[in-house]
Amino acid sequence: MALPIVPSDAGMLALQAGVVAAPRALDPRWALRLRRLRGRGWAVVPIASIVGVIFMIRYASGTASWLTYLALIAVPLLSIAALGWLARGSRPWLALLVPPLFVLAWRIPHSLEGEAAAALLSGLSCVTLGVLLSAVTPANWLKAGIVAMACADVWLVSSNLLQAPNNELVAAAPSGGWPQLQSEQFGTITMGYGDLFVAALLGGAFADRRRLQWTAAITTFVLACLFDLLFFVVDNLPATVPVAVALLLVEIGLRRGRRKGQLSARYGP
Repeated sequence: MALPIVPSDAGMLALQAGVVAAPRALDPRWALRLRRLRGRGWAVVPIASIVGVIFMIRYASGTASWLTYLALIAVPLLSIAALGWLARGSRPWLALLVPPLFVLAWRIPHSLEGEAAAALLSGLSCVTLGVLLSAVTPANWLKAGIVAMACADVWLVSSNLLQAPNNELVAAAPSGGWPQLQSEQFGTITMGYGDLFVAALLGGAFADRRRLQWTAAITTFVLACLFDLLFFVVDNLPATVPVAVALLLVEIGLRRGRRKGQLSARYGP
């Protein structure tokens, strides 16, 4: 759809920030069940999700096509879980919105409505993944994984290792006219699935602290808007970077708040 770059980018960045704000803390009963799976090893998933996918596409033929079918099945199912149970404000009946969104993405894929529906489904699916991964990964390790993912993204973009595999993934489509849900496009802007995934991880890291989660979401949006001004001089940007920087800024604010609290407790008002 021929939508100018500024509104296209604003819409996509609003979705990314919304994904940060969306995850809710997992129900204690489910959190208890997942506790036996908890471990630091899960922190590898963020960086593996970008580096592993890029190199698989580069060196294993058919990977991009296979990923389109994986997304076609997994994204709607994960979206149902998000709207029904795992996103803030979720209700079981809201899961009924997924089929209409899927139909829009399927039947009118090149319209703004179809693109928005497909991107929203991808974002919702990432919310589910963010909630689940944050439940099994120690918080500090999850945050380290977010930063590592952004660093890997910068390396891939700056070394021109990402562009060709990413273009192949964006161009891949399942047969039969089914929708492409492995990446997101809105107007003239394309965003990778990993860029929403990392946003969901940031939201999951602060899911039990609503105010911090909103702060992280707003900070992500502001930083991403500033960062994307570079689109006027370059064609590709690592969209994970604003998310990682937002995380670092929130963490710095937390540390300063704790330090002030300790000083107040030590010396009194």
